[in-house]
Amino acid sequence: MAAEPGPAPDRAADTTAARPADTPATTGVPADGTGTGTAETAAETPAAAPVPRGFAGWRGRRPFWGGLLVVLAGAEILFTEKAPMRMVIRIGMLGLAGYIVPTLMVLCGLLLIFHPVQRVFYSVLAALATLGTWVTSNLGGFFIGLLLGLIGSSLAFGWLPDQPRRRRVLRREAKREATPA
Repeated sequence: MAAEPGPAPDRAADTTAARPADTPATTGVPADGTGTGTAETAAETPAAAPVPRGFAGWRGRRPFWGGLLVVLAGAEILFTEKAPMRMVIRIGMLGLAGYIVPTLMVLCGLLLIFHPVQRVFYSVLAALATLGTWVTSNLGGFFIGLLLGLIGSSLAFGWLPDQPRRRRVLRREAKREATPA
């Protein structure tokens, strides 16, 4: 009998594959494979920056802000569908598409946050659904949801895992360490 596979690993949290092969590891072994490595090689490599823990660390490993904006855009467009306004435009089969497309946007936003491995597909789908709300859902939720959805899907599409920390963040952390507690 074959063993059942376990749960899929969280690839967004895996940082071992992101390191290029030509950079030396912190163990002191040179990248070219010659020699046994010395303490000088280990000292030359920069120390890894501390990884944030808790919610900030979890948020940093996924396109959180892009997904959140897509979820907010879908919710806003759904709200404009149910809002008691006289200026509500209904196009299509009794406005059914006006409910399906924003629901798809909310689903894509949640998947961007909780399943970041497929972020490119979800962000392109969210952008297409956002553009579809122009026709199906009150001009994209009166332009507010349309703009939020396009900005959020663009942020999610452009997000890259394992980016080096910004100089500004490194300076801020160095300043915190330098000030006495």
